[in-house]
Amino acid sequence: MTFDVLHTLLDYHYWARDRMFPVLEALSNEQLRRPLGNSFSSVFDTVVHLCGADWIWRSRWEAVSPMALPSPDSYDSLAKVRAAWDDEERRIRAIVNALGPDGIARPIEYTGWDGRRQAQPFWQMLQHLVNHGSYHRGQITTMLRQLNVQPPKSMDLIAFYRERANVTV
Repeated sequence: MTFDVLHTLLDYHYWARDRMFPVLEALSNEQLRRPLGNSFSSVFDTVVHLCGADWIWRSRWEAVSPMALPSPDSYDSLAKVRAAWDDEERRIRAIVNALGPDGIARPIEYTGWDGRRQAQPFWQMLQHLVNHGSYHRGQITTMLRQLNVQPPKSMDLIAFYRERANVTV
């Protein structure tokens, strides 16, 4: 994994988030919080989980090992989740830049939720974070369809590459 590719994956992660948010912001509170029987009950709960994943990995990279993700009850609005997620983006980008090309292969140790010590190279953890986000954005797309709401334009990695290359998506 190269530093440039890792930056590109990070750009993709936040591009996809930003592509999703205008659709989410147009939902009513009832639509956001309606239980839909997914990994996380509602669109709102899934968005909080995605933001929380950024938070937990960033915390681990800063030598803190939280033992739980934030609860959806921690946020009273989508706007507050978005503000927290924007802050996580800024902090994660700072970590990547501080590690630099030579630091991304460095193993980072943390305590997992089961109490065991774990370690992986930083780049693998960040790659996981991006992949994890894709998985749950797909679930949000399904939930939006269950709500009879048009999902965002494609959030696929290839759409990101095409947009970056100025190809019609």
